[in-house]
Amino acid sequence: MQVVLPLPGNEPMAASLAGALGAPLGGLETRRFPDGESYVRLLSDVAGREVILVCTLAAPDEQFLRLVFAARTARELGAASVTLVAPYLAYMRQDKRFQSGEAVTSSHFADLISKEVDRLITVDPHLHRHKALAEIYRIPAVALHAAPLLADWIKCEVERPIIIGPDIESEQWVSDVAGRAGAPYVVLQKERHGDRSVEVAVSDLNTWRDRQPVLIDDIVSSGRTMIEASQGLIAQGLKRPVCLAVHALFVEDAFTRLSELAQRIVSTDCVPHPSNLISVGRLIAEALRRET
Repeated sequence: MQVVLPLPGNEPMAASLAGALGAPLGGLETRRFPDGESYVRLLSDVAGREVILVCTLAAPDEQFLRLVFAARTARELGAASVTLVAPYLAYMRQDKRFQSGEAVTSSHFADLISKEVDRLITVDPHLHRHKALAEIYRIPAVALHAAPLLADWIKCEVERPIIIGPDIESEQWVSDVAGRAGAPYVVLQKERHGDRSVEVAVSDLNTWRDRQPVLIDDIVSSGRTMIEASQGLIAQGLKRPVCLAVHALFVEDAFTRLSELAQRIVSTDCVPHPSNLISVGRLIAEALRRET
């Protein structure tokens, strides 16, 4: 028997999963004490059940302690197992010590999570130097892929698309989306100069001027990559792009700035955002059933 428990802000995703699994949707009570410490209370009976904690980690520093308290309390109250569903998995960026003294936070965070839950399910984690989550996570960790969902949306919503990836790292999954959508694709060149500074080189795309550009990226945070690429496409006389993101972080004014350039901005619901139009709930529910 399963019970789905959402951390704050994850209620819609948890409700979707509970419905797809035919499992009860439980509840957590959380609040802040006057001194800023977290109060956590499980409102559902978890004894003997697989507890599915739903917690996208777009704001990990704020979420992590509540997640730990919920997981440990579930175990103390007799949960048979604890599964973390984190559609967006944080702390995957720093996977190497680039400068002396830097914390390699991807492995540190993986170690912390691995101590608190029995398994992890996520969607399109930012694997760069790591080939698989198993390299840093010591628990069963399943990485699902949103490419089929993006392709289905493109086929239904975009006429004569040309799929565009922002950099060479994106080619494998952009080509997958393009293949499933029956569309051509191109990959741009990106050079990152810092956390908020990128340069995107847009090659000659005049061949595709009769096509609708669809820019795809896994994570949109500062938005600089999408903005630079959109400006380059428009400068060449192509149509304003449709921008697709798996993880819509959109910090500060990124969404507003991209909206001025894009014809449309669409994302999955891995991270709650007004642009969410593509649900990953069924994908995650299938994985939960498969791995049970």
